[in-house]
Amino acid sequence: MPRGSSSAGTPDVPATPRVISPSPTPSELAAQDTYFGPTTRSAARRRAAPGITPPIPESPDTESDPELRRARTRSRSPKRARAARNGLTASTSTTTPTLRSGKSKKQDKAVIPEETPAELLANGAIVTSNGHLAPPSSIGGVSTTNKPTSWSWRDFSRSPSPLGLIPVHRHFRKFVHKHEVPRKVLHVSIGFLVYWLYVSGTQTSAVTPWLMGCLIPIATTDFLRHRYASLNRLYVRCLGALMRESEYAGYNGVIFYLLGTWTVLHFFPKDVGVVAVMLLSWCDTAASTFGRLYGCYTPRLRKGKSLAGSFAAFLVGVATAGWFWGLLAPVTGPFPGDDAHPFMFRGVLSLPESVSSLLHLSPAQATITGPLALGVMSVWSGLVAAASEVVDLFGWDDNLTIPVLSGVGMWGFLKVFG
Repeated sequence: MPRGSSSAGTPDVPATPRVISPSPTPSELAAQDTYFGPTTRSAARRRAAPGITPPIPESPDTESDPELRRARTRSRSPKRARAARNGLTASTSTTTPTLRSGKSKKQDKAVIPEETPAELLANGAIVTSNGHLAPPSSIGGVSTTNKPTSWSWRDFSRSPSPLGLIPVHRHFRKFVHKHEVPRKVLHVSIGFLVYWLYVSGTQTSAVTPWLMGCLIPIATTDFLRHRYASLNRLYVRCLGALMRESEYAGYNGVIFYLLGTWTVLHFFPKDVGVVAVMLLSWCDTAASTFGRLYGCYTPRLRKGKSLAGSFAAFLVGVATAGWFWGLLAPVTGPFPGDDAHPFMFRGVLSLPESVSSLLHLSPAQATITGPLALGVMSVWSGLVAAASEVVDLFGWDDNLTIPVLSGVGMWGFLKVFG
């Protein structure tokens, strides 16, 4: 009979060998109350040695059935240890194991918080949130969190330019957006236009109707463009180079420029009104230019205003007043209609009678004339120009506050000492 065959002619099947696993099976766990795995001699010596900190029990796995848990060794991957030292390993509460294709091993990957959906604001700006807390901000007077916030007149002209609302600002970032060259050229040109009108003999009463005739349609158009988006897009496309992006959702600075010019030419004497418009045209431009260039090296007076810009406005104001009253006015004129529009400053300054009598000064001692009076008047004009450029009057646009406050300052000074 051949080997390995039974009497019935069927081959003998050897029995399956028993494999002893260091981890118990579910049936073995049920058969005994407790289980202790094999302990090596080195492990026993470490445990018996004094001063050895017992191992910290690891957190249980994510498996739901405790009988199916197996003893697992801690990963000794150098990459994971290096990441843990660098602070790149996420905590167990924010990590999930992921399997990668190919020969890559299982690694912990930090869970990225889901981004909240983008919010579309009323002015067309898109704001996304990354889930972090941040103070509420506003774009064009609309809160980025779509929640009601306090509104201020500063939203019209004092807010920062965000770059992105006006297309031409994106194409010419330095020329139009940063340095505002077209806007400053228009700003400065008004002063030379006033000079030309003055030397040509045009009286202020003949200029104010034209200013009001331009102010009404410009203000009406600016009001309507905020009601109709198509008109606003056309308006920005045509005049975007002369606008600040803060004026996209606010009123254009030209409105306040015309209103301030009309106010000083209509209510103040001829020389005071003309000098006030020149101070608006040239002092404001000088303050903006030199403030942006050298403002970081000088103390800050208030938000957006530096000592460098104010000092530049003061110097330009002194030069403008001295040039007009000392050089231009004496050599031009008289013009027809000057009797109805006399000058307020005629080269003479004197103390009030009450002050001169209190100081026991004669009328000659209390009066200055000539270059000294011109110098005092010029310095005072520069001071009021710089002060009106710095002051924040209810958040109004400086194209309105500079001529009005300068005119009031010069008129009040001449009313007392003129």
